[in-house]
Amino acid sequence: MALLQISEPGESPDPHQRKYAIGIDLGTTNSLVATVRSSIAEVIRDESGHALLPSVVRYLEGARVVVGDEALGKAVADPTNTIVSVKRLMGRGFEEARRYPTPYELLEAPGMVRLRTRAGDRTPVEVSAEILRVLRARAEASLGHPVDGAVITVPAYFDDAQRQATKDAAALAGLSVLRLLNEPTAAAIAYGLDNASEGIYAIYDLGGGTFDVSVLRLNKGVFEVIATGGDSALGGDDFDRRIVAWALRETGLAGAHETLDLAAAAGNDADGDRPSALDARDLRALIGEARRAKEALSKSDRTTFDVPLSDQSRVKLPLSRERFESLCSDLLERTLQACRDTLHDAGVGPSEVRDIVLVGGSTRMPMVRREVARLFERAPHVDLDPDQVVAIGAALQANQLVGNRSVDGDWLLLDVIPLSLGLETMGGLVERVIPRNSTIPTARGQEFTTYRDGQTAMAIHVVQGERELVSDCRSLARFELRGIPPMAAGAARIRVTFQVDADGLLSVSARELSSGIEASVAVKPSYGLSEDEIAGMLRDSFESAAQDMEARALREQQVEADRLDEATSSALAADGDLLSEAERAEITRLLEKMRAARAGSDRDAIRAAIESVSIGTEAFAAQRMDRSIARALAGTRIDDIGS
Repeated sequence: MALLQISEPGESPDPHQRKYAIGIDLGTTNSLVATVRSSIAEVIRDESGHALLPSVVRYLEGARVVVGDEALGKAVADPTNTIVSVKRLMGRGFEEARRYPTPYELLEAPGMVRLRTRAGDRTPVEVSAEILRVLRARAEASLGHPVDGAVITVPAYFDDAQRQATKDAAALAGLSVLRLLNEPTAAAIAYGLDNASEGIYAIYDLGGGTFDVSVLRLNKGVFEVIATGGDSALGGDDFDRRIVAWALRETGLAGAHETLDLAAAAGNDADGDRPSALDARDLRALIGEARRAKEALSKSDRTTFDVPLSDQSRVKLPLSRERFESLCSDLLERTLQACRDTLHDAGVGPSEVRDIVLVGGSTRMPMVRREVARLFERAPHVDLDPDQVVAIGAALQANQLVGNRSVDGDWLLLDVIPLSLGLETMGGLVERVIPRNSTIPTARGQEFTTYRDGQTAMAIHVVQGERELVSDCRSLARFELRGIPPMAAGAARIRVTFQVDADGLLSVSARELSSGIEASVAVKPSYGLSEDEIAGMLRDSFESAAQDMEARALREQQVEADRLDEATSSALAADGDLLSEAERAEITRLLEKMRAARAGSDRDAIRAAIESVSIGTEAFAAQRMDRSIARALAGTRIDDIGS
């Protein structure tokens, strides 16, 4: 009998042709991964059932690394080697990075800032790659198959350097990036597909380290981003620091200053006034308690801020929701002003917005929901889990990009570029070529000319930002066009073309039209890592894989030796009278030999010593078993045992 191969309309009849794609929300505070199964997007949980992975990385001796809850649990005890909120440092140079309070040492280096750990200096890209590796492993364990591609979300207001740094981290983690997707856009995908909605929507995304707002038009499966805005240096972490600064002022630890420079408290600002009672562990404990207090005030009207310090003193203060909101009112106002500006850019009023979708754990604060409702003249949409909605949207986009078809597969995403791109012209001025909120992918060209007679070369400086002066914008790349035919000033026609791909990453080319000479550059921001650096890091990770396995195996044998040592010593203390002096001396000799081997680094020697102790104590173990049985049966008749 012939068999028919049946499949759903629009789906491949061959199940083996299906590709495995994931969406990753690489967050400041927490990260998570999602995928699409049977046309339904779902978050992938770890073996303990947890969806959220704390974005925390701890470096241990021997280049060992732990990520997530285990690292978070040691954040106070080992603050200088436990990296939190690393997303805020992505694509940042030293001067930018030092604005953020960190208990670990920041190092000035060409390009991106470095972080000093006991395992060596690390870039934010390398730290983020550790988080992505764990998410990738979680996904592959759940799917039972290697991941074919990933969509990774980034804040809409991430600039080119930050986006490139995120892509570098993914490459280092062994992920093929299908697309970098703006976080508010990902949320809109999850919301729009779930509700089959049409109209104009606003996405208010307040995460741990960044804030974004996007205005979108949803129409018959088309997601068109009209305008986006925000602040990549504003998030829930800033609300936490306001609580810490308040607590230290109230207790006098902040000195005579009205505000506290937490970077100074962490020892990263030599010019600041460092509170003498604080050390790195104190700073981390204070920030952790501030986050707990903030979350508690989302559910109740008051809480107690309570932190023991390393000098045996204590910071303990009552904190009301009203007081917290007054401390942070200006931070919230900054997000609301960004909303007003973005609505203005989109050319729509608050009353024209059909719904507001809240994204990010920080949107659980009652003050946020209240003031957003007041601005948009309607209550925000809160049915979606603000922690999971971005990953869900990314998974849906990833599923589409790898070619898997689903019931909701016919939709189109039109995103925008968040910051203008342009060139430096004479006088250090910026000539914008692609204005912000232009739909991507896009390509635009503009003609320029020479400044001097006989000029045969032109230096091209690519910048990003909204300011008029080059000095106030981010420098992205420089390259030269050489071989221009000598002409009178202003006679040459040089066309410069900007191309922005779907990830928001830029390439620039310049062409002299009369001669056809051309030069181009794929923009690699100065704060990103070079291809050689990425390749070197990947090489190092491959080369150290065997060493890492050896170190793990050695540690496992040491743990087994410790377990056997403790068990045997306890048995000798309890039942050593069963042994003759010679037998006890032999077991003691074997234990000493095992302890000596355990102190070394020869894994085989430790294993052999463990085996010797196990064999040498077999008779003793049998004697102990006989004694235990005898004690259990003492005073019991055979008839009683049978019954």
